[in-house]
Amino acid sequence: MFSKLSIRLGLLLFSILLVIEILLYAVLYVSLADERADEVIGQLLARGNTHRDVLEDHFDDVTLNHVVMMESASDFTVVVTDGRGGVLDRSGGVDPALLKDILHSDEETVPNAGRVLESGWRDHEFIVTDSPLTLEGRHSGHVYMLAPSSMIRETVGDMRRRFLSIGAFSVILTILVIPFLTRFITRPLIRMKRVTEQLASGNHPSGLDTSRSDELGDLARSIGKLSNDLERMREERNEFLASVAHELRTPITYIKGYADLASKTGTDCQSRKEYNVIIRDQAGHLNRLVGQLLDLARSDRQGFAVSLSSVSLSSLAESVLSLVGPAFHDKGVQLSCRIPDDLITELDAGRFQQVLLNLLDNALKHTPSGKEVTLEAVRAKKGLRITVMDEGEGIPEGDQSAVFERFYRVDKSRSRKSGGTGLGLAIVKEIVEAHGGTISAESRTGGGTVMKITLERRREDGANPARG
Repeated sequence: MFSKLSIRLGLLLFSILLVIEILLYAVLYVSLADERADEVIGQLLARGNTHRDVLEDHFDDVTLNHVVMMESASDFTVVVTDGRGGVLDRSGGVDPALLKDILHSDEETVPNAGRVLESGWRDHEFIVTDSPLTLEGRHSGHVYMLAPSSMIRETVGDMRRRFLSIGAFSVILTILVIPFLTRFITRPLIRMKRVTEQLASGNHPSGLDTSRSDELGDLARSIGKLSNDLERMREERNEFLASVAHELRTPITYIKGYADLASKTGTDCQSRKEYNVIIRDQAGHLNRLVGQLLDLARSDRQGFAVSLSSVSLSSLAESVLSLVGPAFHDKGVQLSCRIPDDLITELDAGRFQQVLLNLLDNALKHTPSGKEVTLEAVRAKKGLRITVMDEGEGIPEGDQSAVFERFYRVDKSRSRKSGGTGLGLAIVKEIVEAHGGTISAESRTGGGTVMKITLERRREDGANPARG
């Protein structure tokens, strides 16, 4: 039960509101209680000062009896003393111990505005004020006013009962309101939960409120974007699997078919040799395809791991040219290299050799005999630029940005004939990006292709000091 977000949110809101209400009521209650006590004390002192003023104007038995009679009809008690501390008259009975304390206070100097002798209404039976009596410039006694503390306690008790009633009503109202409030807050989250369940089941989600401008709206838009990305990934996965199946089916079909032909009785020795050559070629093609798929799988899982070291590009190019040179010679395509001897940078030599081999092999496949392929490297403003230029048939402008996608072919029949898998340039792109670089294709139909690699300058990149 308590695992539901709406219930936990409701309990949290209820706890917060309850604490706030208790604090507010406590502060308000204490403030009003003290304010009421101060009001009673102020009235009591003012009442004593009024009696004192009357007695100072007409200090005789008639006036004194009048003052005492007035307070006899009220809830207050008045005690009038003379200058020596003797009691002249009083309106009611006073506890002897309290009276003794009052008379003892006569020894102290009292300001003309009066003073409060006892204000502790919570702990004492009476509140007491003292108004000094002055006749003809001489101190002639005191007018003491006493009010029972029960007056204040009754008022405060009534106020407490009202506060408790209001507090109980507030708690009940809070309990009734919180479920609606939590349901209002969690409703978008519940809707998003249903959407994610739709995503998990492979369906395109519906019902997302992306028009909100708050955090929930941001979350809804993020879920919508995630849904689109997942849909695109599913389509790419299905297309990838279909391409892999198609690529694997072709060499396997060749291998099975020619193996059956070679195993038939009556097949002459020369035909078997030819069939074996075809089987070996297709097995090699299948081996390369599986290797490229493994490379891409590693890249998807954790990226191509590169181990950087200082590499001379001219030396790396020489090792690559020695590997591809015979194939260029057999096809009659000229291979040129323009890389300065002092061009040194931080590379993974093995991985980058794979990049150059793929690019040169791809250029050779699409360059006719008698044409030229050029490998060039120059220092640019932000690093290095390496290009592989051929004089082949080129790539249509609409396909130039897609040639680095997996299994993409501009001409599938031509690519199949030349033995391509559509994975070489995808692997090249992954390796270049693992080095922090970029690769792009520039071409015009019938005018050749330029594969351009840009590597950002690293702090460790160096060159001949004479070059600066």
